[in-house]
Amino acid sequence: QVRLVESGGGLVQAGGSLRLSCAASGRTFSMYTMAWFRQAPGKEREFVAGITWSSSITDYSDSVKGRFTISRDNAKNSVALQMDSLKPEDTAVYYCAARLGGSIVTRYGYQDWGQGTQVTVSS
Repeated sequence: QVRLVESGGGLVQAGGSLRLSCAASGRTFSMYTMAWFRQAPGKEREFVAGITWSSSITDYSDSVKGRFTISRDNAKNSVALQMDSLKPEDTAVYYCAARLGGSIVTRYGYQDWGQGTQVTVSS
């Protein structure tokens, strides 16, 4: 099991940027594929972006592709989500998630979750 703590959320105007960070502790971080999910009020949680242990493979949802960038630093046990050109529809609680077996990115099957960080984009 890995413990995950997100930070970096906040309020930003449309068109602005935010950078979310997720600090991991516990088992060997490089064993995990990491991902970001989000959940807006009244909606189901959805996959946003994922990255393999080596950073060789990334995956993005169509709604954020070209605007968001996921990255990780295995030496620091951290993963980040750079969010640019933010839109009001990006408003949600963003969750960091870990999936054991770090060689592929999936949009399901994540075992460990952070507590979430709120991102609000005003129009």
